[in-house]
Amino acid sequence: MWRRCSETTRALFHPEHFFVAKPNPQRQADGGEPALLSRHAGGTSRASLGELNASVRLPAGAGWLRRLLAFTGPGYMVAVGYMDPGNWATDLAGGSRLGYLLLSVILLSSLMAVVLQALSARLGIATGLDLAQACRERCPMPVNIFLWLACEIAIIACDLAEVIGTAIALKLLFGIELLWGAVLCALDVFLILLLMRKGFRALEAFVASLLGLIFLCFVVQMALTHPPIAQVLAGFIPRAQVITDPTALYLAIGILGATVMPHNLYLHSSIVQTRAYPRTDAGRREGLRWAVTDSTLALTLALFVNAAILITAAGVFHAGGHTEVESIEQAHELLSPMLGVGIASVLFAVALLASGVNSTVTATLAGQIVMEGFLHLRLPHWLRRLITRCLAVIPVVVITAIYGERGTTELLVFSQVVLSMQLPLAVIPLVWFVGDRRLMGPLVVGPATKVLAWAIAAVIVGLNTWLLLGTLQGWGT
Repeated sequence: MWRRCSETTRALFHPEHFFVAKPNPQRQADGGEPALLSRHAGGTSRASLGELNASVRLPAGAGWLRRLLAFTGPGYMVAVGYMDPGNWATDLAGGSRLGYLLLSVILLSSLMAVVLQALSARLGIATGLDLAQACRERCPMPVNIFLWLACEIAIIACDLAEVIGTAIALKLLFGIELLWGAVLCALDVFLILLLMRKGFRALEAFVASLLGLIFLCFVVQMALTHPPIAQVLAGFIPRAQVITDPTALYLAIGILGATVMPHNLYLHSSIVQTRAYPRTDAGRREGLRWAVTDSTLALTLALFVNAAILITAAGVFHAGGHTEVESIEQAHELLSPMLGVGIASVLFAVALLASGVNSTVTATLAGQIVMEGFLHLRLPHWLRRLITRCLAVIPVVVITAIYGERGTTELLVFSQVVLSMQLPLAVIPLVWFVGDRRLMGPLVVGPATKVLAWAIAAVIVGLNTWLLLGTLQGWGT
């Protein structure tokens, strides 16, 4: 019996079962090398995001700056996922407990994110498929259903963190109770409706504007904190203490686990295709070059924001003797009294609200991409958003009503654990696909990049597994 199960398992996950060589006539017609079609789809997949695909025109014969601006946008939408409330909580805990020590971990996790997002963009541009579509094209239907369900759960978990963060921000700014703030979050469906009617560039401009607001808030926070430059720079140098100190190691894994969001890999592989670059090998190479530049610049901004949160926590709380600041509300309460400036807490709450609103937009798009890619099922954006947001709001309302505000912190931790569980299910297929020449054609990654990608995947999977086991063990005690 066990031998039969083992043989069945090997047969199911053997690469030949996932990959079927079948030329794609569209790639042959436009001058590219053959890609592969699925035995399940019965033909070429629909364009990712439908009418938004290739909807952003590029200036013909323009200089490098205008072309960069034309490609700018998708990277900043992806960067939203690197500034969600889960990141805020881990950065605050790391800075308040250990000072500037974990800045090196933020830098390392950001570099990993740059590589993974570049691979995601490469997959979308090289194949014309987003990650969900590629999984559907290459995997058996039972595997696709499993991946789809796992990804939907991860998106709901991400939305859960957004609801908590937005509700906390509404309370800090306007005194609205968390219970009612969570209920109000369901109304953001109207924001999605308005933005989607304005076009994709308007959507990107809205997201980029709020990211700029978050950036400015933390520039002011940093100026008010007056951090010691030498200690800050030293924090970016990796130290053995990060590994030898159990507390530092646990917080470092938490930062790494909260940084790379699985839905971002699906999102980026789709929205890079909104640019109307020539669908030829030369056009794809140029499109990839600009897309990677865009995402790298955007993730550098995310690196600054995460580092600024940790630096603020280290310079204000750790230096002031408050080494157990783990909740966002606690950080807000302590910030102004310790800095002696009333506006500090207001800026903190404004940045948190902007982060929550931004995440609303990107989570909706990611959900649509996942549903369309895996199932070929399309819902109106407002309906998709309403379903996802209601599934996230209900547990927040219930937990807040039963356990009070303290329960939301535990719920935030739970959402990050769920995301950690799903992350390998997005990273491993991505790394596998971009290393397959039959699928990627001339844009397949080289041997060195492939080794680096698998090393990053192994680190992320290992650390997230360690964090998950530690968290479950903590809940069981």
